Amino acid sequence: MAAVLILVFQDTLLSLVAGIQISSTDMVRVGDWIEMPALNADGDVIELALHTVRVQNWDKTITTIPIRKLVTESFKNWRGMQEAGGRRIKRSIYLDQTSIRFLTPEEIEKLGRFRLLENYLQRKQEELKEWNGKLGDKGSVTANTRRITNIGTFRAYVEAYVRAHPQIHQNMTILVRQLQPGPEGLPLEIYCFTKTIAWNDYEAIQSDIFDHLFALLPEFGLSVFQNPSGADFKAWQVERPALPASAKVVEA
Repeated sequence: MAAVLILVFQDTLLSLVAGIQISSTDMVRVGDWIEMPALNADGDVIELALHTVRVQNWDKTITTIPIRKLVTESFKNWRGMQEAGGRRIKRSIYLDQTSIRFLTPEEIEKLGRFRLLENYLQRKQEELKEWNGKLGDKGSVTANTRRITNIGTFRAYVEAYVRAHPQIHQNMTILVRQLQPGPEGLPLEIYCFTKTIAWNDYEAIQSDIFDHLFALLPEFGLSVFQNPSGADFKAWQVERPALPASAKVVEA
């Protein structure tokens, strides 16, 4: 008889145990933003009941999840971000690797007028002068010396810009780094946290930072990588017109 009762009330018992676990460990609260891709849930928890959890997704649809799933399967709770008071920016600028080169003395002088680069370039030139001075006669060979590059200078500018930004959390991780290069160029990743967690303000801050950096790239002689579009092919055809119909192609 006991076995029959356990079988009949199995779901209720499992849900009750799951509810106790969730409550005692404070895993989820009403109002938490959770993500559970396996069940297409991404939004705010609006109800915690005995058997189910209801999540209002960002598209205003409702996902109903068996409460025991929150114990047996993994999910992401964004409460930690909200309590920390900082929202992460983790985005890359994809640079065309063919635009990476050494800076000329004239370019170094010009970039040295940038407030955020003044100390960096002065320190870097002193470091390289000391390094190259130890090479002796071998320093006359350009390949043996260290020189300032446009990508390294741009990376230093980006980090200084982010650290000086009034809306970026200075007590959280700030990182500007190169990622593995690939067919889409060289990714330069910016990793930092905004002081606000409000979605609209966060997106505005992130966009303003990247608007500025994209517009400033030509100052460093760098260009963004992007796949060729119709306009690119059209420009190429104008530069290299097609052979006339009467022309003959000589085969090897």
